[in-house]
Amino acid sequence: MRLSDCHNIDDFRLLAKQRLPWPVFDYIDGAADDELTKARNTAAYAECDLVPNVLAGVAEIDTSVTILGRKSALPLILSPTALQRVFHWQGERAVARAAEKFGLWFGISSLATVSIEEIAELVSTPKMFQFYYHKDRGLNRSMIERCQAARFDCVTLTVDTIVSGKRERCARSGFTSPPRFTPASALSYAIKPAWALNYLFREKFALPNLDTHVREGTGEAVSIAGYFNNMLDQSLTWEMADQLREDWGGTFCLKGVMSVADAKRAVEIGADAIMISNHGGRQLDGSRAPFDQLGEIVDAVGGQIEIICDGGVRRGSHVLKSLATGANCASGGRLYLYALAAAGQAGVERAIGLLKDEMERGMKLMGVKSVGELNRDRLRRR
Repeated sequence: MRLSDCHNIDDFRLLAKQRLPWPVFDYIDGAADDELTKARNTAAYAECDLVPNVLAGVAEIDTSVTILGRKSALPLILSPTALQRVFHWQGERAVARAAEKFGLWFGISSLATVSIEEIAELVSTPKMFQFYYHKDRGLNRSMIERCQAARFDCVTLTVDTIVSGKRERCARSGFTSPPRFTPASALSYAIKPAWALNYLFREKFALPNLDTHVREGTGEAVSIAGYFNNMLDQSLTWEMADQLREDWGGTFCLKGVMSVADAKRAVEIGADAIMISNHGGRQLDGSRAPFDQLGEIVDAVGGQIEIICDGGVRRGSHVLKSLATGANCASGGRLYLYALAAAGQAGVERAIGLLKDEMERGMKLMGVKSVGELNRDRLRRR
């Protein structure tokens, strides 16, 4: 299978599976427990149908939106994800350049493998930093100060990961950050020599946004579950989130909000946006899909705070359904991670290009000239 054979996100998933050692692929592809929520995140979109209008004169359409005060060419954010240089040696640099080419928001994680400063220098497109709240207050302070100095556009506090979900695929494979070569896992890496050679002989693995404060999870191999459970602050409260917003002083988002009550509380503390998200199904298995929760949250706080529907997006029509329900935009991680793992920057650009074409084609077939025309009149629940 080649990059030119990839015509949708599922095709990129298959190509990534061919090219990655299975412990690495399973880290991207896996989720918590029985992985029911991960499957539901995408399946939820299939239970809602689009209602098209015709004869609408759609020779010219506008897919652009304003997200958190910045123009985006598409109503789509490339969500921040961790450890990207483990999946492909180009890592966050590839995603940043692809986002800039298409004029999109994108994010990097606290656990990014490229520094805040380098990403800021690399591209001019809007950037968010996904903030994990650590027990080490000095580290928390350092990340905020570095984001301020680098003029990041948004800090997004992840609120659903105070402990790690039970990611059974990772437990079986023994996946660590950085990957640890053991007798049990050696064959899985050896049979993917292109990945192994790139990993071993290119730039040394690092987590440069943490390595001034945290040894674990940088050069020392630890499980992701161990990192979350040992390093993150389980005492995180709304008051601490509000203080972080104040310390940052800029555009502030909460990622992992799933209930109306929490959405209302986000408004109360002055957050600019919420990402309705269950962390790709990697935390609480059996929880609702973001798209399933979107309508009631929009009804409760729509217009008071920007709402991003995060997770499960595999098609341009999924983005259109999110917007018609009332989201300001949609976002996702696996939708570009599979493509990154499959083919680096070229893969990410092809994946975004396919989603862009699907959104444009879908809008024209729906008789919609701009994303602002999408509303619930264009949807029917089954």
